[in-house]
Amino acid sequence: MALVQHTQHDVRFRQQVDNAREYLLPFIQAVMPVRSGMRIMEIGCGEGGVLVPFLELGAVCTGVDLSPTRIASAATSLAAYVETGQAQCLVQDVLDPAFSEAYRGSLDLIILKDTIEHIPGQETFIPHLKGFLKPGGHVFFGFPPWRMPFGGHQQICRSKWLGMTPWFHLLPRPVYAGVLRGLGESAQTVADLLEIQETGISLDRFERIIRDTGYVISARTLFLINPIYRYKFGLRPRVQARWMAAIPWLRDFFTTAGWYMVKPR
Repeated sequence: MALVQHTQHDVRFRQQVDNAREYLLPFIQAVMPVRSGMRIMEIGCGEGGVLVPFLELGAVCTGVDLSPTRIASAATSLAAYVETGQAQCLVQDVLDPAFSEAYRGSLDLIILKDTIEHIPGQETFIPHLKGFLKPGGHVFFGFPPWRMPFGGHQQICRSKWLGMTPWFHLLPRPVYAGVLRGLGESAQTVADLLEIQETGISLDRFERIIRDTGYVISARTLFLINPIYRYKFGLRPRVQARWMAAIPWLRDFFTTAGWYMVKPR
């Protein structure tokens, strides 16, 4: 069931670029215009494609990821910008004290696209990001709510049946793990999916963390059909109906992506 972008870095990079240029950049621009010289960091940058539209506008960008393989791919794909010093690609834990100090108060924008749902300790990680921002700086968060049909990332399963079964990841953890193993998923896939079960985040919990840790929401869009699905599945993006977006908890089951721009209060 694994999609081609799960195994081919060049395909994933191109989808990142196209999605960021068509949808992410306009969403961010509506809150804060991106100008030449603006300093931007993407945490969990993967292959680095999200940064391309911002680099094209003259922003100075840093891509950070814990995966050496993905950072190597990003450095290759962004080589023209890396060579001029406009971009850098780092294997780095942003919680490292030395890194935090080096970038303290230096960034106009931080991007976390499909990343926060992979990070443990979100209640402490999210407020930590404030230390990187300049006055007036923002953080973009985009993520699939945990309870949405494929919020468990089960599409990475080798089994087509498992990958296409919505809400399968909401089974109790022992049952979920047992089914994954019983249908032949690798130990690494099982471990990855169980990790997502631990770190997956709902819209309600995310907004509560934002509120409780001293941020305000500058913009929010909830999607019934995630914009990236245009490139993965040929589906036209669609914003969630207002009545559904207004119902806490229930909206998590039918919202495939939440996009937010937040700033320190």
